[in-house]
Parts: sequence; structure tokens; C-alpha cells
Amino acid sequence: MTATNDRHKVVVIGSGFGGLFGTKALRRADVDVTMVARTTHHLFQPLLYQVATGILSAGDIAPPTREVLASQKNARVLLGEVTRIDLANRTVVSEMLGRETELAYDSLIVAAGAGQSYFGNDHFSEFAPGMKSIDDALELRGRIFGAFELAEIGATRGDNVDHLLTFVVVGAGPTGVEMAGQIAELAHRTLKKDFRAINTRTARVILLDAAPQVLPPFGAKLGERTKRELEKIGVEVRLGAMVTDLDERGLEVRHKDGRTERIEALTKIWAAGVQANPLTRTLSEQTGAPLDRAGRIAVNPDLTLPGHPEVFVVGDMISLDNLPGVAQVAIQGAKHAAKEIQRRLDGKPGQGPFHYFDKGSMAIISRFRAVAMVGRLRLTGVVAWLMWLGVHLVYITGFKNRVSALLKWAISFFGRGRSARTMTLQQIFARNALARLERGATDLVSRPGEYDEARRAELEAQAAEEARLTDQGARGVPVEQRSAG
Repeated sequence: MTATNDRHKVVVIGSGFGGLFGTKALRRADVDVTMVARTTHHLFQPLLYQVATGILSAGDIAPPTREVLASQKNARVLLGEVTRIDLANRTVVSEMLGRETELAYDSLIVAAGAGQSYFGNDHFSEFAPGMKSIDDALELRGRIFGAFELAEIGATRGDNVDHLLTFVVVGAGPTGVEMAGQIAELAHRTLKKDFRAINTRTARVILLDAAPQVLPPFGAKLGERTKRELEKIGVEVRLGAMVTDLDERGLEVRHKDGRTERIEALTKIWAAGVQANPLTRTLSEQTGAPLDRAGRIAVNPDLTLPGHPEVFVVGDMISLDNLPGVAQVAIQGAKHAAKEIQRRLDGKPGQGPFHYFDKGSMAIISRFRAVAMVGRLRLTGVVAWLMWLGVHLVYITGFKNRVSALLKWAISFFGRGRSARTMTLQQIFARNALARLERGATDLVSRPGEYDEARRAELEAQAAEEARLTDQGARGVPVEQRSAG
């Protein structure tokens, strides 16, 4: 370990499962921990689709990281997107709205996660958002509920609204299955009495995947069972179907037999494929560690980088032993890294290779329908659905968020209500509007050090006038009476 005059400095990149659990695991260590992340919240990503479909609010699954870590005295949180890691000098540089911050470290935990992959067709993202952030979920909520609103307007005018009432989910993994199931529930059950000109139960929900089965990691039997359950609730499942083009009003699909099909649909959701955070590229360039097709970096068995035992990489960013990209890999990996740092500081021998304990996989299809795979146990139906509820309730961060989620699930699953249906045009269009700016949101703020004195004088004068009107009782008094007085 590096000898310094100060306490051992640990920098943690990312506020997801790996970042949060790694930071919390160091709460009793004699270290100073700095978590730097591009968002101010810890996101429970597996429940994003419930934010998108109005079951939960953003705050239920994304508590402020500062609040979560407020009682951990050796930890601090900084907002910023890490743009550079210098392994030789042991520094991390982050940026937020043009302001750069450099942090020195003695140990580094990189848990920056992964983003959506469009398999080289990044232009698809303009009209088919992924499901990796709160921004994604809120945009999708706006697009989904907005489609019904536009359909109501169109039907009132006598227009054909079939493309507005067609929802396409690309990717039949857990996220795609859960999203398709909830849109079907929304259309066929929740909204069926809310509109006058349209019948929401006629909405089409199409689930596409180039793979030959639904939920490949769950095995053939559970995959086939999931497909049948989706079809029971009205989801059209099309396998062996690859998206070849996508635009504002629809998408082109090529089927396994070679025929092509055009599907007219305003609302498209992309749930196919992930790409590791670009930081793996800079780590690979500095260490020589190879990257796989998804951008994941090869790490040593103990999760360190080759030649840099002080740097740990965890979660969706690593390529090791075919580990799945699930929350438990990030949680267990971060805890392993934190324990290793503590043991080194205590002068104890290392733990050796990281060993992942598989706690199983689950996916909800709709209310009272789910599939679960725990060891050799395969469960479906209500039992799997109750297991899913219990496990996800445990891993939601914060007691108040657990209570809130439980109440909203009761309302949504046993009733028809969805308490988080609020949508705005800003949610739908803000992402693409920002993307059209050369530097994104940075173009909307002044550069560091700039200040407009003229604007300041204008604001001060305006405030003084407001105070004068109040002090002289001039509000609501006609001008001629004020002059006479």
C-alpha cells in the first residue's frame, strides 16, 4: 500500500450497487472514502420499468446517495462524470458542467456499470430509449402514456390510431419481459375506463428478439413457460426477429426465414444488449487487459487489474468466469474489494480469488405471474411472484422506500390504480434536445469564472422595486390614486 501522511484514500467510481455497497463495506475501516458518480442517487435498476409504467415514483427506487451515506463519517459524495483515470499517478478526474475535479487515491474501486447497447446502430436511440437510468424511465413513461393521449385526440378527429396503440419492446430478457407484461396490464386493465374515444384493450404489445427463446439464461423450460404466460395476457411474442431499421413511426424487422416486415409503432422500447462503461477502454489502454465484445475488461481472479493491485473493477464492467450482469455480482464483488483493502491495511494476507455465490434469478411477467430460478429449484406462478416481491423489497434502499413500494404494489396489483402516471413533454423531448447541443447541458450554463455584472444589477433593481411596492402599499392601487397620494 502507498505510504502517505494522511489516512488511506479510497475513491469509488459509481453510485450503483457496486459503488454503494463497496462504500458502505468500508464504514469501519481507517480510510477516507470519496464516492464520485454522475448522478446524485443510488438507482435500484431492476425496478426502472415500474417507474416507466406508473407503478412507482422515481424517489421510491432512487434515494439520494448523500442521505444513504449521511451517517458514514468516513465517506463523502461528489457529483461528476469520471472522464480520466491515470493509473501511473493514481488520480481520477471528473467533470460536471465544465468544472473539473481531480482526486488522488491509494485504492480505487471502479463500479461505473454499463449502458445500453444498440449493436452499432446508435441512431436507434433517438426513437427507442433504453432502460438504464431514471431519465430513461421518465422519458418512457411520457412516451407510453403520451401515446394513449395522442390516440384519444386522433380518434376524436376520426384518424387511424393503430400505430399509436402499438407498443414494441425489443429484447426478451428479464427487462423486456417485465416491460412488455406491464404495458399489457396497463392497456388491458388499468386504463380501460379512462378514455372515451379509444378502447385501450385493443392496444398491441409486441415483444421482439433475435434469439430463439424468451429469457435464455433461465433455460428452455422456464423460457417456454414465460412465453405462454405473456401470450395469455395479450403480448405478441416474436422470436428470431432482428431489428434492421428504426425511425419515428416504426421499425423494420427481418425474420429468421428471410422475410422482412414493417411494424408501424410510435412507442419503441430498447431492452436488448448492454455495453460496459467507456472507462474500461482507458483502463485497457494503460494495462493491456483485453476487452470483450461488450466492452468488459478482463480482470485478475481477485478483481484487480493486471499490474495494479490497488485498482479493483466490479460489476457489469468485468469479464471473468462468465459472470452474469446482475446486481449480486456487483454487490458481492464490491464487498470483496472492500474487505481486501481492509485486510491489506491490517497487514493480513489476501483473500485470494473472488467467488460468486449465485442467489438465483427472477422475472415478473404480470401480477401473480413470475418465474424464479434458485439453484436447482424452478418456480412459476403465484409462488414465484411472491418470492420476487419479497426479494426486491429487501434490496430497496431505505425503510420509507420499502413501505412506499409495498403500498403502491398493493394498489397496483390488487387494484387498478397507478400513482405515478404524471408525464410532461419535457420528459419526452429533453434528452434529444440536449443531444443536439454541442456540449450538452454544459452549453446552458456559464463557463467557470464568468459572471454577468449587468444581469446582477438588473436583478438587484428588480428586487428593490418589488420591496418598494410592498412597503408603500402600492399593490392593487390604481396609478392615478398613487399619484394623487
